[in-house]
Amino acid sequence: MKAFAELFRALDETTRTKEKVAALTRYFRTAQPRDASWALFFLTGEKLSRAVSSSLLKEWVSERTTLPLWMVEECYDSVGDLAETLALLLPEESAGREESLAELVEGTLLPLQKASEVQKKETLYEIWDTAPLSERFLIHKLLTGGLRVGVSKALVTRALAQLAGVEEAEMAHRLTGTWEPSEEGYRSLLQKEYHSTGPGNPYPFFLASPLDESEASTLFSPLDEWCFEWKWDGIRAQLLHRNKECLVWSRGEEAVTESFPEVQEALSALPNGTVLDGELVAWKGDAPLPFGELQRRLNRKKVGKKLLTEVPVRFIAYDLLQVEGNDIREDPLASRRKRLTELLGENSGSSTVLTLSMPLAATSFEELRQQRASAREQGTEGLMVKRWSSPYRVGRKRGDWWKWKVDPLTLDAVLTYAQKGHGRRADLFSDYTFALWSTPSEHDDKRELVTIAKAYSGLTDNEMREVDHFVRKHTVERFGPVRRVEPHLVFELGFDDIRRSRRHKAGLALRFPRMLRWRRDKKTEEADSLLTAEELLHAVHGVPDEPS
Repeated sequence: MKAFAELFRALDETTRTKEKVAALTRYFRTAQPRDASWALFFLTGEKLSRAVSSSLLKEWVSERTTLPLWMVEECYDSVGDLAETLALLLPEESAGREESLAELVEGTLLPLQKASEVQKKETLYEIWDTAPLSERFLIHKLLTGGLRVGVSKALVTRALAQLAGVEEAEMAHRLTGTWEPSEEGYRSLLQKEYHSTGPGNPYPFFLASPLDESEASTLFSPLDEWCFEWKWDGIRAQLLHRNKECLVWSRGEEAVTESFPEVQEALSALPNGTVLDGELVAWKGDAPLPFGELQRRLNRKKVGKKLLTEVPVRFIAYDLLQVEGNDIREDPLASRRKRLTELLGENSGSSTVLTLSMPLAATSFEELRQQRASAREQGTEGLMVKRWSSPYRVGRKRGDWWKWKVDPLTLDAVLTYAQKGHGRRADLFSDYTFALWSTPSEHDDKRELVTIAKAYSGLTDNEMREVDHFVRKHTVERFGPVRRVEPHLVFELGFDDIRRSRRHKAGLALRFPRMLRWRRDKKTEEADSLLTAEELLHAVHGVPDEPS
């Protein structure tokens, strides 16, 4: 555990990429494989199931230190990081604690998940009495799932690739998908030749870069060097038919096969050794359904007939990554697409579950802009633009794949609640709740602010500090970490879609809301109303859709 704490400190004390990679390489070179496997688990963003709630942790620290609970809460509010707050409040350890990271996780943290509340409290008291401050802080981080240390999975991948003497793309593939922390698994990652006994993991996804319209007119010249497709509003996924097994993997590196049995069945008709890349979209009749409908299918171990009928899905394939067990990602997109077209034409039969994403024809840039402007009418988010000569890369590599989304929908909303953020924003109120004015009725002309969305991105650091200062001076009520503030600030919110929703007080839900700008020129009473939002819903979707 001491070595992992030293690694955490080294990563936390630098912003230089080379120094972070060097620290990671040093650790993985010298750590015991069992410890290294768990370090890899946590550093790549994985978490243990929550064994102890935050409220219990604060309550027990209050008892252990004899500080009143309100004081613990106040300290947390000032520090902004629960793990750090609790570690600092507790007294210095009275005895040394000697155990490795693997011993801590496997012998203490994992058993806590099935322990009684009394056993959990006794275990934590023992940790607090024996663990040094730096390790106690880390243990709290692992318990709460809040381990953020400014190191990306890409940097961890780079360090392991250097250690193993393989290409980063190869190591990224080994780490994609399900990876269980174990000594054997860690050793196999570092071997020159890596073999998977099962159907294996998906390939690392190639991600498109966002495109600004000012770049588009010069970038896409000549047009015939580029492939233009609709950007569907679904879940990016890979379909794997390997070793006679058929799996559906999401971009979030989760196997979601059980949620989409009809896709698995359609995939089984394709030759063994096939991997497709594309989009899972809820689709009924001749048109896609809202993304919220697709969410009803996720995380289900069994999908009943009723849901299969209400929310049928379609996998829209736009790339072919593996054929008859051969990796063809280095082939040009034009070649991969030709083989994909032949594959689906020969094997999909009359199935509408597996379909091909058809390139859009455009003879001029203006025609392309017009197609993009009609994206919402097609039930899409905009255009995907890919260079025909491009290989299938790893991660977000600028230059070959772009996403050219339609301009966001907008509403001017009032800031009503605020909460502190995480990581470098842990001491700032940076997560905000926004509201619109209610619509007066014939019986009551009084207006009130009704919550419409939450957002936390879009402001500059200076603007966020200004808002933080406002929140601290204009707090009206507190609800744990959340503060209700005087409704004086108006912001323009941008979002990709607006739909009816029974789960939201406003009766409407915004998709991907973010702050576009601070409307310093607007007074609170000039913010938009729910009537404006209803009109926007009607303008975008025609006849208002049913609540989800």
